[in-house]
Amino acid sequence: MKTITIRQLLATILLALTCTTTLAASLKIGLNYPQTGRYSDQGLQQRLGAFLAVDEINKAGGVMGQPLELVIRNTAGEPERGARDTAELIDRERVNMVFGGVSSAVAIASGKAARERDRLYFGTLTYSNATTGEEGHSHMFREPYNAWMTAKVLSQYLKTHHGDDEYFYITSDYTWGWSVEESVRRFTNTDDKTTHGGVTTPFPRALITDFREALEQAEASGAKVLMMVLFGDDMVRAINVAYEMGLTRKMQIVVPNLTLGMARQVGPTIMEGVIGGSPWVWNLPYEFNYPRGQAFVEAFSSRYEMRPSTAAASAYSIVYQYKEAVERAGTTNTRAVARALENHRYSLLKDEQVWRAFDQQNVQTVYVVKVRPRSDVVADEYSSNFFEIIDAMPGDEAAQTDAEWKLRREQAGKPLAL
Repeated sequence: MKTITIRQLLATILLALTCTTTLAASLKIGLNYPQTGRYSDQGLQQRLGAFLAVDEINKAGGVMGQPLELVIRNTAGEPERGARDTAELIDRERVNMVFGGVSSAVAIASGKAARERDRLYFGTLTYSNATTGEEGHSHMFREPYNAWMTAKVLSQYLKTHHGDDEYFYITSDYTWGWSVEESVRRFTNTDDKTTHGGVTTPFPRALITDFREALEQAEASGAKVLMMVLFGDDMVRAINVAYEMGLTRKMQIVVPNLTLGMARQVGPTIMEGVIGGSPWVWNLPYEFNYPRGQAFVEAFSSRYEMRPSTAAASAYSIVYQYKEAVERAGTTNTRAVARALENHRYSLLKDEQVWRAFDQQNVQTVYVVKVRPRSDVVADEYSSNFFEIIDAMPGDEAAQTDAEWKLRREQAGKPLAL
């Protein structure tokens, strides 16, 4: 019988402890979202969706045997703070990727900070064309649709039902607002600003008086369609003023990027009849029979006693997509994971989506929704049956082509490849 020395025994124990520590080490990912500020409701939805995905993945064995750990930071809706948070998540917390954002300006700034540190950044709620357009780069992936796709699907509906009407635009004065207004004007043939007027409101610190003055101009214009290119609390405040002024009964209100959280904050009485665009709503999986999407809605609703918004669905999807990309790549190496994502097709909460390689934009079916009457809204267990799906467009038809994308990059003086 071979004799084991004390030194050999200690070495064996040390090796075992080292292996155990390696296996138990968590794989960190960072969520950088607005816990405070005007987009805090959308930020909270991201957090809830992300934690649900992390818990599900860990119960199923983690990622290649490692448990996921979600590390969070508060951007407060400020681009500079978002960039600082991203740097801290990577430099101090050693996260393997970062996701989040509500404001496109925050997402763009955060994505640049991630690129400087060779980490992927996933935009969770960022609709400006610039995010994966002029400001796009090798480390930025965007899960939701963009302003171009929003405008394409909305124009399909609006040209049929409001093709001869005059429009008036109230636009949040930053990159997302400019991007949405430009795209909607283009595809609804309302480029002529002498006929289809508009005004901008300050961002991020607009006052009620700013919205009231803008709405007074909208009323004076005589337009039939009021395009409110506002988001989060800005949209909530503005539409409440519009209701007080009687404009919701005089004009067709369109909110290009409409979310469940915004509708809930305003309430069904004021929101009834408002039209908007969305990449996903919670009733979609039931209406089109997407079982995995239904399972997500049930799990989210049961856990949090509310319905998930598109922000929650986006964050949830990103966590799963990162997990699966790491497993396909067999590593957390940034470049390898990016290659595993590019041109990857999948179905999770809806029909097929694809991470397009040339701009790393997620291409997917997009929808036009209309807010239902109050009686329909409150009939839901969680009083959240807000949205009737009234139109849709396949992702390949809605998204920019490679040639259109390259033209925008060329005009911005940016490389024609990421």
